[in-house]
Amino acid sequence: MADESKILTVEAEQALLAPIDEYVGGIQKQIDALRKDGTDKVLSITNHMAVVKENANYSKKEKSELLAKDEKELAKAKAVEDANKAQIDSLVSDATKYLDEHYDKDYYNVVVESCKAQKEVEDQRYSADVEQLKKEHEAKLATLKDSDEIKDENYVYKNRQFDAKLKHQTALQEIKDRQHEAFSHRYHLIDLLRLSKFTFSEKMKQNWENYVYTFNIRSFLLENGLYIVIIIIFILLCSLAPIIKNTKLLTLTNVLNILQAASPRMFLALGVGGLILLGGTDLSVGRMVGTSAVLSTMIMHKGINTGSFFGHIFDFTGIPVALRVILALVVCCCVTTTFTCFAGFFTARFKIHPFITTMANMLIMFGLMTYATKGVSFGAIENDIQKYIMPKIGGVFPTIILWAIAVVALMTFIWNKTVLGKNMYAVGGNSEAATASGISVFKVTLTAFAMAGILYGFGAWLECIRMLGSGSASYGQGWETDAIAACVVGGISFSGGIGRIRGIVVGVLIFTALTYSLTILGVDTNLQFVFSGLIILAAVTIDSLKFVQKK
Repeated sequence: MADESKILTVEAEQALLAPIDEYVGGIQKQIDALRKDGTDKVLSITNHMAVVKENANYSKKEKSELLAKDEKELAKAKAVEDANKAQIDSLVSDATKYLDEHYDKDYYNVVVESCKAQKEVEDQRYSADVEQLKKEHEAKLATLKDSDEIKDENYVYKNRQFDAKLKHQTALQEIKDRQHEAFSHRYHLIDLLRLSKFTFSEKMKQNWENYVYTFNIRSFLLENGLYIVIIIIFILLCSLAPIIKNTKLLTLTNVLNILQAASPRMFLALGVGGLILLGGTDLSVGRMVGTSAVLSTMIMHKGINTGSFFGHIFDFTGIPVALRVILALVVCCCVTTTFTCFAGFFTARFKIHPFITTMANMLIMFGLMTYATKGVSFGAIENDIQKYIMPKIGGVFPTIILWAIAVVALMTFIWNKTVLGKNMYAVGGNSEAATASGISVFKVTLTAFAMAGILYGFGAWLECIRMLGSGSASYGQGWETDAIAACVVGGISFSGGIGRIRGIVVGVLIFTALTYSLTILGVDTNLQFVFSGLIILAAVTIDSLKFVQKK
């Protein structure tokens, strides 16, 4: 049985809190008095200066006069602030120390025990109510013989059960709110004392409390269920590898190999991610890789090209290797960007879904490259190129990973800190609302496609160097599914306007690690597509459930 004597009344709880509020409140009054002509005035004057600078109604002379006056007042306020700083810090320290010594011991811990006892009482009450409802229902059924009356009674019983459960959940939420408010009040006092400055430990405690307070098992599974399943699969693969292949998956060499293989794919997934953010997709990624592989290998080929391109044998050996590397990158990016802009124009101008425009791109590019090369591979590139572009630090760490880190940092900045990034979210979320807000949907869409093209070209160029040549038109087949899957697994919603770069990074690493693990275990490449398909289906299903839940 619950100890009801531990349950606090509202008045008793307020009585416990009163001495704390009184002590800290007294210190707060002293601090406010000291800040009045110092910190408060500095903030007020600083805000006024910002308003004056932005106000177009003032002439240049009027702005100068007002700002000069504010500068003088600001200097005086800062002098007062500096003079009072030591005293304020001492008072804040005193109040914080008092809270550390008394808040939990004299108030919060008592409230926690009260809430615990109150929850036990509520659980017992709910169990008793459910049992009583069951008895009444069974007694009622015993008196009924007509099937319609029995059906009605069952319906009434279910409604009464629902009402009892709702009442129980409401009571539990009130108890949870009470404890959360008791926890938060301490940080409210600290917030006033320190002007919203918290220590790292205080921030972590607040974040954890807020997480626990808002935690919902259904939402958690919707957000992380797929990750959990994939992690379980990966753990199983790691467990099976020593048994089936007598090898370990989780070794430094394997981890670096996975990161190395994931690096070029990161460029491709980031390009596709931008288009999915707009509510589209790109089916031509694999063909972008194949086209770039042919062009890169042809330009960086070791010696005269043995294969022909549209019937011509090209010879780039007269150009210095460094210039050939740069030329290959420029050509790849220009060609892929031209094709993505082609698809982007039709998507933006004629409102054709990217599924269609990029599928057209895929067919056109594959046809052109296959015809141009007659299906012949161009062989290997100069051996020294890989050592210069992606040398291994200490002979172990592949610097191609640094290229991936750099592009992730760049795209994070573009998505989160630039006007283009904000506009991409706006267009993906609601293109009509974005248009009404003055955003050019055409420009944003075309720019996103162009940006994707540059990323495709750069990523395929890196892949060509990583593989020391991959000059085949068929290279990159199926890469579009991996890139799209990485995005949807990473939380880039097909409904548009939802997603983060970090999700794409996680998605790429998951798929690359899974593919690498399955390959080591000897799983047929064709069966690996089955895994990819199932993961994509699961990811999009979860995304749809999230969308339905929000609506």
